Amino acid sequence: MEEACLTCPDARQLASWKRLAGLAADPSQPTIAELLEDASRSCALQLEAGGLLFDFSKQRLSRKALAELLRLAQERQWRARVADLFQGAPVNSSEGRAALHSALRAPPARQPPAIGAEVAANLERLKRFAAELAEGRRTGFSGKAFAQVVHIGIGGSELGPRLAVEALQPAGRGLPVRFVANVDGHALAQALDGLDPETTLFIVVSKSFATLETRLNAQSARRWFLERARSPQALARHFIAVTANAQAAADFGLPRQNVFPIWDWVGGRFSLWSAAGLCIALALGGEAFDALLAGAHAMDRHFQEAPAAANAPLLAALIGIWNGNFLGATSQAVLPYDERLRLLPDYLQQLETESNGKRVRRDGAPLEIHSTPILWGGVGSTGQHAFHQWLHQGTHGCAVDFILTGAAEHDLPEHHRWLLANGLSQAKALAFGAEHADPHRAVPGNRPSTTIILDRLDPARLGALLAFYEHRTFCQGLIWNLNSFDQWGVELGKRLAESLFEQLGGAVAEDQDASTRALIERLRERTPATESGE
Repeated sequence: MEEACLTCPDARQLASWKRLAGLAADPSQPTIAELLEDASRSCALQLEAGGLLFDFSKQRLSRKALAELLRLAQERQWRARVADLFQGAPVNSSEGRAALHSALRAPPARQPPAIGAEVAANLERLKRFAAELAEGRRTGFSGKAFAQVVHIGIGGSELGPRLAVEALQPAGRGLPVRFVANVDGHALAQALDGLDPETTLFIVVSKSFATLETRLNAQSARRWFLERARSPQALARHFIAVTANAQAAADFGLPRQNVFPIWDWVGGRFSLWSAAGLCIALALGGEAFDALLAGAHAMDRHFQEAPAAANAPLLAALIGIWNGNFLGATSQAVLPYDERLRLLPDYLQQLETESNGKRVRRDGAPLEIHSTPILWGGVGSTGQHAFHQWLHQGTHGCAVDFILTGAAEHDLPEHHRWLLANGLSQAKALAFGAEHADPHRAVPGNRPSTTIILDRLDPARLGALLAFYEHRTFCQGLIWNLNSFDQWGVELGKRLAESLFEQLGGAVAEDQDASTRALIERLRERTPATESGE
């Protein structure tokens, strides 16, 4: 089997891939409605892991197709690749790095020995810092307790922590957190509006401490603070950095004790488990942060140990391959039926499309098959009055993940029952459709979906849910034979912006194409010249 994997960098050459293509083209393949008549199949496609229930039974997936998908995973040596991931092999091949974010949530006995002590020490330091703020033992420059946190980052270093805080923070518990990511000045102005510099803590998260958006927002926040505090010495009481570049943080004005590390084996979109999640501990408390990590680790254990046919992340990945590469689903919708999870589609969009939105294999050759589909979504049930029309009667293929929460944390039970009824009904309508004499009212059905149920939304289950999607993303990358841990496509636009910034300020723009030159001239007329900052 090893030889087959190494000699077939193109997934299309794998025997299982060819058989799957034949199954997908077979017009006699059963519909979802027909498949659901087999109760034993439905039972086999309902799994529990990490405190979550995964129901894959409404996928257009016959027993034959499932068997071939499992053979596909075997041909790709998924077990060996998973072992490489958790043992710290350089799975990020283009940068020669490990991707050991799972070690951040593992207990000491299950951490790689080379990093275990450092990871544990920094976690304890993070929780101690959070406790000192919560108890008023660490105060601002005037001696007042902190009352507000501003978290400055972008991408995964903002989306992950923000999702966790907004999903889990009960009203009136922990420090409130405002998030700033966009370089648009409106974002920072809104975040700073009404804040008291004496009681505000700033957390700046940037692995390099050079990311444009984070650097500019941090510099402007620093200037805002110093204009009001009127003491450079006060900076060290109010700014914390999470970075791998301690020298850049020192140049910013922060002493070493104000810097939490982030390691090169932690990618930004996997960083909420690190000190990038400090704001989670501040908003929720150290115990809640521990529970978030523990829930993710429970899913890690399931992923490592469960057999292929009962492995939730692997099955989800294989089903995604089946839908996207064989059944024509060009997009994946994530629909949480819980207002607290409204940011989940945004978070997963970054996780999956930055990880697997690639066009070359690990060896640099063209991929020549579709990689990750477009991922999008919205919170139920409001989406039912917008894009669900497209889901049910549109012409594009789409797969759907419905995410439901069993227990609500409000005293409006009728609302919650209607919410759950709507989520279940949408999955049923996608699967079965409805015949009607009027073609405008006919709904074709036979459209695939997965339903994930959290008994309740708490730190442990949220941690498990996010780790599930991380591993799903990894497994799809290994099937396509691409590197899920780099993101070179992000860099080109950043480099081009440097000269455009100068040209918008008046520099000669002769090196630009005619279209861009015209746009620069238009914007110059309407944009006041500004200084480039500190």
